[in-house]
Amino acid sequence: MSRVQPTAVGLTVLVPRFMALTWMFGTILGALECGVVQAAAESPAAKPNVVVIFMDDMGYADPGPFGGDAELTPNLNRMAQEGRRFTDFYVSQAVCSASRCSLLTGCYNVRLGILGALGPSARIGLNPNEKTIAEVCREQGYATACFGKWHLGHHEKFLPLQQGFDEYFGLPYSNDMWPYHPGVRDLPMEERLKRWPHLPLIEGNQVVNAQVDDAVQAELTRLYTEKSVSFIERNQDRPFFLYLPHSMVHVPLYAGKEFLGKSGKGLFADVMMEIDWSVGRILDTLRRLDLERSTLVVFTSDNGPWLSYGDHAGSAKPLREGKGTMFDGGCRVSCIMRWPGSIPAGSVCSEPLMTIDLLPTIAELTGGSLPEHTIDGRSIVPQLLEETPPPSPHEALYLYYGKQLQAVRSGRWKLHFPHGYRTLAGREGGTGGIPVNYENSTIGEELFDLRQDISESTDVSAANPEVVARLRRLAEAARAELGDNNRAGAGMRPAGQL
Repeated sequence: MSRVQPTAVGLTVLVPRFMALTWMFGTILGALECGVVQAAAESPAAKPNVVVIFMDDMGYADPGPFGGDAELTPNLNRMAQEGRRFTDFYVSQAVCSASRCSLLTGCYNVRLGILGALGPSARIGLNPNEKTIAEVCREQGYATACFGKWHLGHHEKFLPLQQGFDEYFGLPYSNDMWPYHPGVRDLPMEERLKRWPHLPLIEGNQVVNAQVDDAVQAELTRLYTEKSVSFIERNQDRPFFLYLPHSMVHVPLYAGKEFLGKSGKGLFADVMMEIDWSVGRILDTLRRLDLERSTLVVFTSDNGPWLSYGDHAGSAKPLREGKGTMFDGGCRVSCIMRWPGSIPAGSVCSEPLMTIDLLPTIAELTGGSLPEHTIDGRSIVPQLLEETPPPSPHEALYLYYGKQLQAVRSGRWKLHFPHGYRTLAGREGGTGGIPVNYENSTIGEELFDLRQDISESTDVSAANPEVVARLRRLAEAARAELGDNNRAGAGMRPAGQL
């Protein structure tokens, strides 16, 4: 799990070896080498801009390119046609703060002590000693901005401006953490506020609206998008990193007035249409400013759908379960990356990869430095750019929920260890934004072949004892480094503390 620096073999190594074989050809090749090196020095590759659009609770099957209603997502369809779909892309943990921590730092969240979803009473946050993608980019002269849901600590010392971002506008945590949460809706307001304070909207380090209401919630997608477009326009002549973590499609669902009722297919579909509009605005802005071929755009989600909300939640089908579980419906997310002229258009990568890979990948593309401390991600530049994506750089991906190692994904195989999980057990979810209750279930040690059984339905451990033994060994090494339940890992670092 230690850092891996990219290596390369260049002409300066290959040419001298060839010259030793023949003086004549060596002289010619030496001259050619000098010309190549001189030309490269005169025309350095431009550092790409980077845009990361991070959805909240969007199911694997919600975007059209992954099986959703294609009529709702023409711009995501366009992204897939012009870029690469990643079909086996994971988050470190299927819940908000933990997932965001991993994306920004390149580390499993358990390494950094960020678990679950931090609420308004939390006294911890992302440790400022950790190095974020924004800090990697800013060291290279990039402008950096975050517009949307932060959820890595709402106290000032943990906010984006203290984590490498030049600009910030958005909610400090989930948009349901307010006194209109379904769990308190029947209580007097005085009692509600004891459990959920008013939801603030922050710009920079300052609260600009202390009591977000329905009208503001309905404007969030538009506001985040307009801030993003303005940021791109203002920084079109320098490299930039834009992180756009939308509050939607997390409940409570809100669509802007231009989209409310527009789909004719319900509120969730309206919200999907507005999110797709937002993606289109970003892509159109890049095209208008002639920045398409110099900008990598990543679209993915923090975890799968919150299934208990039924018609206000998306779909992970045919994956099993959803948010809050480490079955693939919870931790495997749709992902599209687009970089015209660099990423092969209309292509697919089916290698197991994870959001922890974004930091080292962006560091390699921008010439940035990796953190001095250990990270878990690997550069996936080859999986991003090569016509035929090579195998995953990970021998395994480790899937924790809370502090418990619940599963390991390696190649086509996924081994679950005994654990409990929440499920609807085939029941329908709620309606109108009111959830139904989950029930509890358990799974023993079971092995699934995800190439043959994407729904994790048939245990094949008895037929593959050598695979089970190998994944057990890998899991034990992970436990030694990252811990497991009450067992401490040697590589764990503390979260930021007040």
